[in-house]
Amino acid sequence: MTSVPPPVPGQELLNPPSDGISNLRFSNLSDHLLVSSWDKSVRLYDASANVLRGEFMHGGPVLDCCFHDDSSGFSASADHTVRRLVFNYNKEDILGRHDAPVRCVEYSYAAGQLITGSWDKTLKCWDPRGASGQERTLVGTYPQPERVYSLSLVGNRLVVATAGRHVNVYDLRNMSQPEQRRESSLKYQTRCVRCYPNGTGYALSSVEGRVAMEFFDLSEASQAKKYAFKCHRKSEAGRDLVYPVNAIAFHPIYGTFATGGCDGFVNVWDGNNKKRLYQYSKYPTSIAALSFSKDGRLLAVASSYTYEEGEKPHEPDAIFVRSVNEIEVKPKPKVLPS
Repeated sequence: MTSVPPPVPGQELLNPPSDGISNLRFSNLSDHLLVSSWDKSVRLYDASANVLRGEFMHGGPVLDCCFHDDSSGFSASADHTVRRLVFNYNKEDILGRHDAPVRCVEYSYAAGQLITGSWDKTLKCWDPRGASGQERTLVGTYPQPERVYSLSLVGNRLVVATAGRHVNVYDLRNMSQPEQRRESSLKYQTRCVRCYPNGTGYALSSVEGRVAMEFFDLSEASQAKKYAFKCHRKSEAGRDLVYPVNAIAFHPIYGTFATGGCDGFVNVWDGNNKKRLYQYSKYPTSIAALSFSKDGRLLAVASSYTYEEGEKPHEPDAIFVRSVNEIEVKPKPKVLPS
């Protein structure tokens, strides 16, 4: 009897980071992929060609990264720095600093500003067009109730998720105070927040294998639509095994979304119809980050142990880029009763 080969998890990128992958993001302009890592590096790949285009080393682990344009980006480091990285010219400069590790970084095309969130319990906005030097590029500092864990942007709206299950919603045009102050509807620590591409709300995940679907509109009708669901769990010998949900990524065309958990699985969900559309075959270890390409043809998956069970032997860190079939991400039409 011939053995069936294991399903292909996607093309594995060459020259992966040598330590945990903290985030990865596709460019809005091409199949370039930016990857930050605990090995103190930010790498730029051409995901389609499977080529490493450039690399910058930092003074400490890099906890997040994002694009500015197709060949430059920004990084958030545990060495407290916020950096601009220009890969074409192999040039970097420090935009500024926080008083503790910088956990998150987002670039707003709407405001032309960089937003960083830190474990020093502040959010900072920077104008990268300003001359170098913190006093020239810092637009404002905004205290947060706790350490910042995750940020997400849609248009002029910014969602900030912190320790202590706090969620602040800002309008980038008026950062003097949050537009809304909320508490996560999940009972346990927040791992990831991502805004819906249509701008109506956000999805938030926790360490306890759940995702909450939330809406910005505070009307009773809109708030009645919010819900939470269990995912990345399994029953074994009569007990529930629950895995942190580390990553959420929305499909740019269909608005469906993928989640990645410490169980090594990537699931695709139709949030409107409250259905799971697809589950990819299991990856070698925890899913640390996910990103769809600008046209939704590709999904980048960081298979990287996130130390949820402490120090132990684990699979090497790897980045897989898989082609996405429409059947995996396109919502199925509702069948009306005849």
